[in-house]
Amino acid sequence: MKMSKQFPLNALRVFEAAARLGSFTKAGEELGMTQTAVSYQIKLIEENVGEPLFLRRPRQVALTEVGQRLAPKVTEAFEMLQDAVSSARGDVDAALLIHSTATFASQWLARNIGSFQLAHPNIAVRLTASNNIVDISKEAADVAIRSGRGAWPGLDSHRLMRVEFTPMLSPALAETIGGVHEPRDLLKLRIIGPDDPWWLLWFRAAGVPDPDLAGRPVSRLGAQSFEARAAMAGQGVAILTPEFYVDDVALGRLYQPFDLRCRDGQDYWLAHLHARRNVPKIRAFRDWILAELNPDAA
Repeated sequence: MKMSKQFPLNALRVFEAAARLGSFTKAGEELGMTQTAVSYQIKLIEENVGEPLFLRRPRQVALTEVGQRLAPKVTEAFEMLQDAVSSARGDVDAALLIHSTATFASQWLARNIGSFQLAHPNIAVRLTASNNIVDISKEAADVAIRSGRGAWPGLDSHRLMRVEFTPMLSPALAETIGGVHEPRDLLKLRIIGPDDPWWLLWFRAAGVPDPDLAGRPVSRLGAQSFEARAAMAGQGVAILTPEFYVDDVALGRLYQPFDLRCRDGQDYWLAHLHARRNVPKIRAFRDWILAELNPDAA
């Protein structure tokens, strides 16, 4: 029997899009097909498999258990086919789309990505920075650098950096109160982001269970890197990840008054779809960044 009769590739492509997008309508828009045509192709693949692959509900569809088992394997198969075609025609200039948290992008990735580009000159890099968690199965991103605990369904996660935090401020600001000698001295100064849960965790670990931060003006700046800039400018004390600011400490722009560092269990991770783990550009970036930040895991 011919392969085309055993495996209806067109129907599999439609199934992959509908499963990834969670919608027959969106799958049709992506593939340039009517919703009726999408439904027909889904019916063909269900007849071929012998099981329903979607639960039809008003205005939405959901994968059945069989569909959930099939979808990632079909996605991986099409990725492999795309990679094979790209290799055959010498298409090595495909862009690597990276989504990263703003702080990691500005404090580490932007400073180091040049070495990746030197090692892989045929891979163009496009970087988007945002603290929103994007769904890389649906958004334009090949890999994501996230802060969290590393457990995201459907994704492979690789720890990049253990996140620790501690108060940091400019030496000039510390001098305005005669120096910072004990943790309570920090409360004499403006606290940047007093509603950040890191503050309460750190003060409690430092033996100050009642820092009374609730009444202070809230001034969250949206990203740790912005809060660090405010601290360098003497606008207050920020709670930061010191690994990002080694150069600023060396240049006297920031000062870490206490050795105590705390953790909340959330670290930086590289995440990508399990089905795309062997795509060459993703594999190249994964190997590079793990070797840079976590050599034991590379």
